[in-house]
Formats: sequence, structure tokens, C-alpha cells
Amino acid sequence: MWFSRVDERAAKRSVSFSLLLISLLSGVLAVAGFAPFYLWPLPLISLAMLFGLLTRTRSVRAGFLIGLAWGLGFFLTGVSWVYVSLSVYGGMPMALAALATFLFCALLALFPALVGALQASWRVSPGLRLLLLIPLGWGVAEWVRGWLFTGFPWLAIGYSQVPASPLAGYAPLVGVYGVSFLLALAAALLAWGATLRGPLAQRVWAGVAVLALGVGGQALRGIDWTTPDGATTSVALLQGNIPQDMKWKPEKTHATLEIYARMAAASPAKLIVLPETALPLFESDLPDFYRNGLVTLGQKNGGDILTGLPTGSINGTYYNSVLSLGSAPSQRYHKVHLVPFGEYIPLKALWGWVIRVLHIPLSDFARGDPNQTPLAIGGQRVAANICYEDVFGEEIIRQLPAASVLVNVSNLAWFGDSFAPWQHAQMSQMRALETGRMMLRATNTGLTAIIDEKGRILASLPPFTTGSLSGEIQGYAGSTPYVRWGNAGVLMVWGVLGIGLLLPGLKRRP
Repeated sequence: MWFSRVDERAAKRSVSFSLLLISLLSGVLAVAGFAPFYLWPLPLISLAMLFGLLTRTRSVRAGFLIGLAWGLGFFLTGVSWVYVSLSVYGGMPMALAALATFLFCALLALFPALVGALQASWRVSPGLRLLLLIPLGWGVAEWVRGWLFTGFPWLAIGYSQVPASPLAGYAPLVGVYGVSFLLALAAALLAWGATLRGPLAQRVWAGVAVLALGVGGQALRGIDWTTPDGATTSVALLQGNIPQDMKWKPEKTHATLEIYARMAAASPAKLIVLPETALPLFESDLPDFYRNGLVTLGQKNGGDILTGLPTGSINGTYYNSVLSLGSAPSQRYHKVHLVPFGEYIPLKALWGWVIRVLHIPLSDFARGDPNQTPLAIGGQRVAANICYEDVFGEEIIRQLPAASVLVNVSNLAWFGDSFAPWQHAQMSQMRALETGRMMLRATNTGLTAIIDEKGRILASLPPFTTGSLSGEIQGYAGSTPYVRWGNAGVLMVWGVLGIGLLLPGLKRRP
């Protein structure tokens, strides 16, 4: 037998503090696999440790607590920047912000906790439990977290493998959730092979399987799923570095407009991109001379300027938008996936008090049309997305394969000098790899970057600096398998595996 048999009385006892501590610390360890550290083997080791702990018990309660401990270590470390946005910039009292951050991370920790409980309750063979049920449960849990209550897919474990891990090669086929599943499968194989009482052949086969996953992914990294389309385009990404507590003060508006006008005028690039809400005025309040000046600059360079600003009216419907000005007729994109409590208040009758506690300007945006088309600007077909939107891969591909390049504009000043800007940039790297398109990121305080179609950062600006990032980009045509299928491909595979688990699981349940 590949693991030591646990008697039923031991299985019913509470899990020991030492096991919970090990699980919690292994969750902390996994965060180092994400940006800015990029130590991609560590999440593999972390999950192998977690899965090894889970398979030592048949107690549903123990499995739940072990998974919960891992989730608390992981999310309290990796998503600690929520406190910064609530307390430092949202104006929430420190104690209340700390409590809200803990409760939010505890809610996220329920997903690995439920995986731990499920694997303990499902009466299938030990091999199926470790090598199939746990990886499958992990992948499905991350996918559900990506859409439940509008979704929070931040730190899906598959992101940690971009751009250097061999498993990143699977991203153009199965997307981030498929990579998460494969990473969990590799971790389960390591846990299976590391069982001291298991036979030597078991360890050998586990090693061979992990090696095969890596070799397969590395081979896929060499495939060019898309092809260059048209001539290259010169670009400039402007990082204004406007402090968040100054951004919306009326007395600072003139200085902000002047900073971006000066940086734009200094660039000869055909496509100049400003960050999310770079111009802190409604489009209707933008002075004519300023707007005309940007149009003239774009025409002078033979291209366009793309800037973020709110459109509509504070007294009616208004949008978080990007607007193009220059050679082409003016075009715009309205943000579709809004941030709950940051950009809109769900169930206002119940949660309206949040507006009174948090000092968030413009917190009731309207949603844009999900079927907006790419912007024909700067010689490219631009799939624009705003801030949080590029963490949803299946939403990004709505504008593909028509778009030739991806552009994300963000304002991450809300999160200060934390992991958030780096983690967000890594998710943009995944979007580039999934779609086979270059990604441009123009941000207020960082991380402003040019990312190639393989998910590699070609150039970036240091965070919290004012500057312009210049470079050349290539548009791409064609579709990766992920662009064609989205998450449907991996969901169908999971469905088949789930049916395979369901039948023996039902049969063996007492």
C-alpha cells in the first residue's frame, strides 16, 4: 500500500497543531512563486506538501482544517495589499481594515479547505484520491473562484508558472486554469513518489510522469501559435506617477493634465498610451484646447493617443473608459467587468453604507457592452481592457482573433508599494501567452511594461517613477487553441474525469 493505513479512531481525532502549522507555512511558501520573486518551483513544492498532509487523513474535518490553514497562509501573505487600499487610501479605520482583510482572505481560504474536505469524504481508491480527485478538485475550485460573485481569480496557482516554467507551454492550449490543474497533478505525483513506504517502482513512475509533463510543456513553448501581422508600430507608454490621494483633488487637475501633455509632446511614437483615468475629468469637462492639442499630437506622429478618463455624466450614466485621439476617428472602449465596492455597489440597499466609509471617487460606474470591437488606432487593432479586466482570460478573448495587440491601462496606486502591481503584471503575461499577442501595460504608478507574445517582459519602468516607456511592437494574427475554445476545452476534460470519479465514488460510499 502506498501510504500508511490510518485507523478509524485516529481519523476522527482533531488534526494536530503541528500539521496545521506546516500547512500554513507551505501556503506562505507558495507566494514566492509569483511575481516579483518568480520562484516557480516553490508552488509545486508547496502543493506537494499540502497534498501529502491531506492524504494522511480520512477525516473530513481534518482535511478541511489543513486546507484552510494552507489557504490562510497563502492569501494573507499574497493578498495583504487589500489592507493598503482599505486603510491607507480608502480611509477605513485600521482595526476595521485589518478585520475586513482577514475575513476576505478567510473567505478565499475556504476554496482549498473545501478541496481538503472533499478528498477526505470521497471513498475512492487512495491512488485515485491523490492523483485525480485532488488535482481535479483544485482546478475546479480555482475556476469557480474566478466567476463566483463576479469572480476573484487573483493568485490562481497557474499564474506562478509564467513565464519561465515548462508548464507555461500549456497556457495557449488550456489557459491558466488548465495550467493550475497540471501543476496540481505534478504536485500530486511528487507527493505520491515521496511516500517512504511506497515501492521503488512507484517513485520511479512518479518521477517519469513529472518529467514527461515538463518535457511536453517545454516542447509546446517552441510552437508559434500566431503569426506576425503587418508592420511594427512605435509605442510610448506614459507613467505619470500621480499620488492616489492627490489624483482627484480639483486643485491638482491642472498639474496632472500638464504632466501628461508634456510627456506626450516629447514622444514621436505612433501609438501613445496613457493610464486608466489618467485625465481626472469627465470627457465633457475636458477643455477643448487640451483635447485638440492631443489630437494634433497624434496626427503629427501619424497615429493616435489612447487615454483613460471617465465618460458620461456624474448626474447620469457614466463609464470607466479609454478614448482615442489622433489620426483615426475618435473611438472608445467602456469597461465591462467592474470591481465590486470599488467601481459599483452591489445590492445598494444592503451595502450602500460602504460608500460612506470608503473615500472612493466615482464608485457607481455603468458596465460597458461585452461585445465591443477592437479599436483601429496606431496602425493596430487594439483589444483594450481596463485594470482588473485582464485577470479574466475568457473575457479578454472576446475581441480575438480580430485584435492584433492587447492593451491594458491601470491605476494601481490604490495598493501602494505592495505585491499587487507585480502580481497584476504577471497575469498580463499569462494573457499574452494564452492569446499569442503582445500586451502593452500603461499604469499610473507601475508596473508599466511591454510584454511579448510569449509572456516575457521586454521592457518596463521602475514603479513609482515618472517616465515614458518606448519601444516597437508587432501585431499578430491567428488563434491559439485557448482563443478558440476558452475554458470550455479544459472544462470538458474535467467533466470526463469527474464522471470517472463519480461512479466508483457513489458505489463505495457507505
